[in-house]
Amino acid sequence: MAELEIHHESEHAIDPAGQRVGVLAAVLAVVLAIVSIASHRTHTEAIMQKSSANDAWAHYQSTRVKFHNLELGGSLIGALGAKGDATEKLVAKYAAQEKDYDARGKKIQEEADRDDRAAETAEHRALRYDLGEGLLEIALVLSSLYFISRKRLFPVIGIVAGIAGAAIAVTGLLV
Repeated sequence: MAELEIHHESEHAIDPAGQRVGVLAAVLAVVLAIVSIASHRTHTEAIMQKSSANDAWAHYQSTRVKFHNLELGGSLIGALGAKGDATEKLVAKYAAQEKDYDARGKKIQEEADRDDRAAETAEHRALRYDLGEGLLEIALVLSSLYFISRKRLFPVIGIVAGIAGAAIAVTGLLV
């Protein structure tokens, strides 16, 4: 029987630096996935908060329209010079309703302002996640360039970009 000789080429030899860069790329990919999910969820939160704010502002506007209609009714009664018990009761009723709509309007305005602030905060947090995500993507690509070029500069720059991206993303938690 003929013997079979197996040759090992140096290309296929174990590359410890390549293994470390591979692990680095895997870690960067996991952190990138986490930051991407946080970014997407925060954008969704901002949209939902903005929608709530828009609904509250629409409610506020309808309340103000009702308030102004009552003011107009009172003004018309005064302009027409109507007198009597029924007129006085109607004017008192309008005044009570105006007071109620004014109080409701202020409460709804506070709610709308609160929702607007919450949406703005979520947008600021999402921006930080987006910046972190971008830097982590750059870090992953640069680190992966090691496998094409075998230059250690790429994973080093990748580590720097990855640390910067992770740090910026973490600041999103503090907003």
